Amino acid sequence: MLTFSVEEFKARLTRTKERMTDAGVDILLVTDPANMNYLTGYDAWSFYVHQMLIVMIDEDQPIWVGRGQDASAAYHTTWLDIDNIIPYADHYVQSTERHPMDFVCDLLREKKRDKQAIAVELDAYYFTAKSYMRLTQGLPNATFKDGTNLVNWVRIIKSQQEIKYIKQAAQISEKAMQVAYDTINQGVRECDVVAAISYAQITGTEDFGGDYPAIVPLLPTGEKTSACHLTWTDDRFKHGDPVIIELAGCYRRYHSPLARTVVIGMPSEKMQTVSDVVIEGINTALDAVKPGITCEELEMVWRKVIERSGIKKESRMGYSMGLNYPPDWGEHTASLRPGDRTVLEPNMTFHLIPGIWTDNMGVEISESFRVTENGCEVLADFPRELMVKPNIRLA
Repeated sequence: MLTFSVEEFKARLTRTKERMTDAGVDILLVTDPANMNYLTGYDAWSFYVHQMLIVMIDEDQPIWVGRGQDASAAYHTTWLDIDNIIPYADHYVQSTERHPMDFVCDLLREKKRDKQAIAVELDAYYFTAKSYMRLTQGLPNATFKDGTNLVNWVRIIKSQQEIKYIKQAAQISEKAMQVAYDTINQGVRECDVVAAISYAQITGTEDFGGDYPAIVPLLPTGEKTSACHLTWTDDRFKHGDPVIIELAGCYRRYHSPLARTVVIGMPSEKMQTVSDVVIEGINTALDAVKPGITCEELEMVWRKVIERSGIKKESRMGYSMGLNYPPDWGEHTASLRPGDRTVLEPNMTFHLIPGIWTDNMGVEISESFRVTENGCEVLADFPRELMVKPNIRLA
């Protein structure tokens, strides 16, 4: 069953072709699994092998190309006609003699498309250097261009159905964060907390279940809270430990990230002070969100708040997010940072995560939000505070 109407998929394809025309591109080879999903609905854990959509400027449907045993997934999840689902044989898989891009080259030559302007997603995670080499070797008369993020920028403004999915993901985020808070305690293993979070992410709510998120739960603890992207160990929490929890609910591949910091026992004066500054900055930034403001202007609102307290943050304050697959839920388009002059428009969605990390501690408190006609809508309903967990030692 399709997650969107065929009409919505066709509208997305039309907007993509408009960008192709502006870039002087005849053919776009789409290898980012999120972009494949966005244009066709394709949804399978098959991105560990080479797969793509071939979008031709003068054709009504893209062509799906992938491993033979994954063609059935394309039949079940996409709006494509059967003739536009073209699998390659298994002897192309992880072979030293042939490559799936050889198959793509043969296909484009058969269709007499081997002399056109072809764009590829050069900076996509799943498009390899060898793929590019085989394409350029196999299509020497084509003109190759960089199509990185071409579809991503089409994705940045969400439809009402996409917003609905993201809001459902936010409900899962709320549940998973509450489970994290309830489970963390002195003597509990980090891995057991993450197991509970993951269970909550997948079971979702009574009305709808969850998908696997693009990023596993992040759980730096103690002094390791200075390292924001650590996952978990089998160590047990100790009295006084701060714990950063960053997670996302995911529904129909749409994410709503959420981060909070918990302290087992009483927080240090420094941690409380930094948390208060972060929360003030978040509140002020959210109040400033509105259509017409640029990403860098919004970041400056935050920067002015934290600089009054002497705190500096060099990394970006947030980024556009939504539909994605591992290893990232960000869209790789707009960032809330100096120099990004992207203008906010209604139904853009962002993860506002102004984390502060020092040499021996860190604080993360984040919100995902939607730009509305007049301001913003915070997606999750969860206390925006440094979370203190009374220290109850387990037997």
